[in-house]
Amino acid sequence: MSQDKDEAPDGFQQLQAMLTEDVRAPMARTLDFRLIEVERGRVVFEGRPDRSVYNPMGGVHGGYAATLLDSCCGIAVHSQLGAHKGHTTLELKVSYVRGLTERSGPVRAEGRVISSGRRVAFAEATLHDNEGRLCATATSTLLVFDVDPEPGGVLRG
Repeated sequence: MSQDKDEAPDGFQQLQAMLTEDVRAPMARTLDFRLIEVERGRVVFEGRPDRSVYNPMGGVHGGYAATLLDSCCGIAVHSQLGAHKGHTTLELKVSYVRGLTERSGPVRAEGRVISSGRRVAFAEATLHDNEGRLCATATSTLLVFDVDPEPGGVLRG
């Protein structure tokens, strides 16, 4: 039985439920970060980088920061979407300001929506270490699309 479009939770309601139930996407479990704050148009993730995300040079791989920042941008946009709407990153630009190590955590990434339209959204995010120092920033362009309301439904766009 499919949910009526008016009964389905919007993006913000979905994220509130995830936060309350401590549900994490597989990537968030793999890299050990979690959503800790959500409001419409703004989210915060927290993580604790360890040696499992180190690069061969002895620091945290840039992909760790990029993943947190991409997640922040996308989930901030998701927090403003209606029911049966999805998003995907079209472009992500990351600027690295300060390297991370296992001593940098916990790190906090905050994402904010700059603009959100019917088909395209723009967001930005920052990543700070445990001393509040800026470590990386990102801007993102995201595609917004319809999602089939049936369980396991296909994307329409």
